[in-house]
Amino acid sequence: MLGNKKVFVDTCIVIEYLKGNITLNKKVCYINNIVLMELYIGAKNKRELISLKKQLFGLNLLETNQRVINLSTQIIENYALSHGAKIQDAIIASTCLINNIPIYTLNVKDFRYIDGLEILKERKSD
Repeated sequence: MLGNKKVFVDTCIVIEYLKGNITLNKKVCYINNIVLMELYIGAKNKRELISLKKQLFGLNLLETNQRVINLSTQIIENYALSHGAKIQDAIIASTCLINNIPIYTLNVKDFRYIDGLEILKERKSD
C-alpha cells in the first residue's frame, strides 16, 4: 500500500506489523518518541521489550522538538474540548504536519478533524 512514499506509522499500525498483519517498508516509515513509548509500555516483560526493540530497528525516528510541542499545544487548545483531542495524538499529528508527511493509521477518528493532516488508512473505516 505504501510503496516508497514517506509515511508516519501510528502505534496501531506498528502493532499490526508486529503481529504480521501488515507489511511495512521500514526505509520510508517514520515514528516518534510517543509511538515508541506507547509500544514500550505495552511490553509484558524485559524479554519482550528487547524483542520489540529489535523488531523496530530500521524505523526512522522523528524528533519531538519545540516546534512540535508548540503546534501540539495549539491542537489541544483548538480541539480538546470540541473533539476530545489527546496529548499523544496531538504530538503525533504535529510531528506529521511539521515534517509534511501523511499518517498511516487505523484510528482515523483520532485525527480526521485536524486541518492539513493527510491520513492514509487501510482496513478500519471511521
